[in-house]
Amino acid sequence: MCEPMNPAPPVTRITPRQAIPSRRVPDVILPVLNERDALPWVLERMPDGYLPIVVDNGSTDGSGELAASLGARVVPESTPGFGAACYAGLTAATAEIVCFMDCDASFDPRELPKVADPVAAGSVDLMLGARRPTARGAWPIHARAANTVLALELRRRTKVKLKDLGPMRAARREALLALGIRDRRFGWPLEMVLRAADAGWRIGETQVAYHPRDGESKVTGTAKGTVRAIRDMAGVLRE
Repeated sequence: MCEPMNPAPPVTRITPRQAIPSRRVPDVILPVLNERDALPWVLERMPDGYLPIVVDNGSTDGSGELAASLGARVVPESTPGFGAACYAGLTAATAEIVCFMDCDASFDPRELPKVADPVAAGSVDLMLGARRPTARGAWPIHARAANTVLALELRRRTKVKLKDLGPMRAARREALLALGIRDRRFGWPLEMVLRAADAGWRIGETQVAYHPRDGESKVTGTAKGTVRAIRDMAGVLRE
């Protein structure tokens, strides 16, 4: 592998299998904040037919312009926050199935079918990609420890044997919108799993490779970023 340069509506109780079919091949929602160096590597590895939707969440390095020049659909989102970017991508998507993935070259898009195919086959409603580090330092110890605590709490609440929050994930678009996810910061992925479990979704997990990211992570790259993410997720858990 070539290494990179280093308030919402109330919940509507419908199941994913009631979603209205649209474009059959998944859309891939890529929240972006200054990821210019990683974008070419990510976009050139997109599986055939998978449509990348780059949500530019206030980049100052020309990420949005570069993504557009490389053929991606670009959606600007001026409201800061990971959840705000994910929600903007979700509402802009047109495919029946949507995938979410970090756009920092820590995930290889060629593994997206591992999370999307089981949803398309109807065997699960939400598939999460559990991170498998490929190199020392790919997943800093403070971030891994925080994830372990959150995963244990998820297992206790949902009764699903999860090992990771799964930043790479897939589900049906209309059903996700119907969940009414409210968080617009780092609590978005956690709230998605909690609401899906409450709605009776079948949640699965599969391993995906986790590479050293390009540049410093806004979340796991620093202890401060991890604390901020934990604070947002703790707010979701309190609700």
